[in-house]
Amino acid sequence: MQGADGLQLYRTPLIALVVVAVFGAVASVRAESGLASFYPGVGRTGEMTCAHRTRPLGSMVIISYQGRSIRCRINDRGPFVQGRVIDVSTSAARALGMIEAGVVRVSLESD
Repeated sequence: MQGADGLQLYRTPLIALVVVAVFGAVASVRAESGLASFYPGVGRTGEMTCAHRTRPLGSMVIISYQGRSIRCRINDRGPFVQGRVIDVSTSAARALGMIEAGVVRVSLESD
């Protein structure tokens, strides 16, 4: 196909490049790390739940801190404090051993 200025246009390779770039980015977002805090959980008492800005509600994540790992269900949006990646329920914070510290650096991965 020729453009208005007489140059040849190639659309197929560009579309393939965009598709590869988008799917490649999605695959690499499954793991992240950053600051975590805790809150009185939304849900049943004792449930291991958490709030994340973008991961799907109802999905499960594995949160690790100082050699401890727990499995949490995302049931809320947040945290709404800049620099934090996740808020965990009080029971999840207790299981991670972060109650005393309040805000800690954790790593997350999809379950």
